[in-house]
Amino acid sequence: MRGAVIYAPGDVRFENLDDPKIINPTDAVIRTVATCVCGSDLWPYRGAEPVAVPHPMGHEYVGIVEEVGSEVTNVRPGQFVVGSFATSDNTCVNCLGGWQSSCLHREFMSTCQADYVRIPNAHGTLVATDEHPDAELVPSLLAVSDVMGTGWYAALAAEVKPGSTAVVVGDGAVGLCGVIAAKELGAERIIAMSRHDSRQKLALEFGATDIISERGDEGIARVKHLTGGIGADSVLECVGTAESMRQALHSTRPGGNVGFVGVPHDVAIDGQELFFSHVGMRGGPAPVRRYLPDLIDRVLSGRINPGKVFDLTLPLDQVAEGYRAMDERRAVKALLKP
Repeated sequence: MRGAVIYAPGDVRFENLDDPKIINPTDAVIRTVATCVCGSDLWPYRGAEPVAVPHPMGHEYVGIVEEVGSEVTNVRPGQFVVGSFATSDNTCVNCLGGWQSSCLHREFMSTCQADYVRIPNAHGTLVATDEHPDAELVPSLLAVSDVMGTGWYAALAAEVKPGSTAVVVGDGAVGLCGVIAAKELGAERIIAMSRHDSRQKLALEFGATDIISERGDEGIARVKHLTGGIGADSVLECVGTAESMRQALHSTRPGGNVGFVGVPHDVAIDGQELFFSHVGMRGGPAPVRRYLPDLIDRVLSGRINPGKVFDLTLPLDQVAEGYRAMDERRAVKALLKP
């Protein structure tokens, strides 16, 4: 098969790779229908994470089941499936508590920008649709496998409630999906922090009521101005930098909550500052599997359309251009079709 391999920062290649095979009885192999480049893939691409040796890339996927291990009974060959970037058996104590991304047998997907993918823990990870979806629904179902599920978790972790005010820090795909989530959870006011016109327009389409283009102290001051000097009830941090985390914390009112889902890089929170802020914080890798049935239903019913975050569609063999376009901010998110 063919797949993407990163060799060094800025160096992603499309190569012939070994076909995936069933290794464990809980595995499945799927034929990829669509995959994509994630904002978190840009960390190693930009050199913010080391690339010690060349390795495959990609953790978002939808596809058709080709083969299953002997212990996989919930999906069968020929079915269209959606999974999560973090695999889970869905039976351990953490999974049963709703924290599938901390499954005791968790494996993070990292080979999905390819023609075929082996899915560990397939029985607990994959969710099949009743029938093959129409082509126009595939981008939104792909979004559910990570960015929509992560945006949903950010909103839940920030405790967005009906009638509340939410701020979304970050205008990438996760942040834009966080706007959708805040809207679905009933936020009355949704303030999207964005400096890019096309992303601002999409945020407004998804349900944002206000746009703030300032960053740092100026951005915090604008949030305070819009919220009567107090701050927001809920803030979704969807970037992962020191600046974005500070902006999130200082934009939250006492008694409010921050849901942080951007993978942290050089982030440090002062204990005294957090102690006296009276702000609650919860984050981490999103337990996407918990939300899959609900989010898939919302997509198939037409209630949400997170696939609009894909503003560039490329053949899989042009994956390197997908990385370049996102790195240069010519695209919010690149969808790849084998």
